[in-house]
Amino acid sequence: MMMLETSRLYFRKFDPRDLEPMARIFSDPDVMKYLGGKTRSLEQTCDYIVWVIMKDWIEHGFGWWAVEHKETGKLMGYCGLRHIDGAPEVDVGYCLGREYWGQGFATEAVRVSLRYGFEELKLERIFGVVAPENTASRRVLEKVGMKYEKMAPYCDWEHELAYYAITREEYQAGISVD
Repeated sequence: MMMLETSRLYFRKFDPRDLEPMARIFSDPDVMKYLGGKTRSLEQTCDYIVWVIMKDWIEHGFGWWAVEHKETGKLMGYCGLRHIDGAPEVDVGYCLGREYWGQGFATEAVRVSLRYGFEELKLERIFGVVAPENTASRRVLEKVGMKYEKMAPYCDWEHELAYYAITREEYQAGISVD
């Protein structure tokens, strides 16, 4: 079931056919460099999809979508919103396979996530975190109007991450969504 789309992408809930393509993405050390640093096996990927991604949809009614390339039908990765335990706001996050980097897909996906969060979920504020040295992801968050706020701990990560955020008012004042 497609939930959202752009001119190049479909966004839908994960299903069993996504396990192997997502495991390939998670097995790439370059992809995982800023997502905890460790690659994941097929079994670890299955656990992640069930206990992190699907759990959010069940508990909160939203979560990360499988991002599918319209032209090829291939799973590209994930993007969407998560309610992080203990955090007062909702987090926007994404992970795309390396072959999709540098083509504007991440920016396009994050824009759709912000639109969904502010217009459908009626959220007041959305944050995003990124490893400070991940300049490409920092640029994605800045392109969609998010502003750097601080360096701070995040969940159980070893190092502090760069926090970015945007309010609904800021979004409405200037974000263009393709």
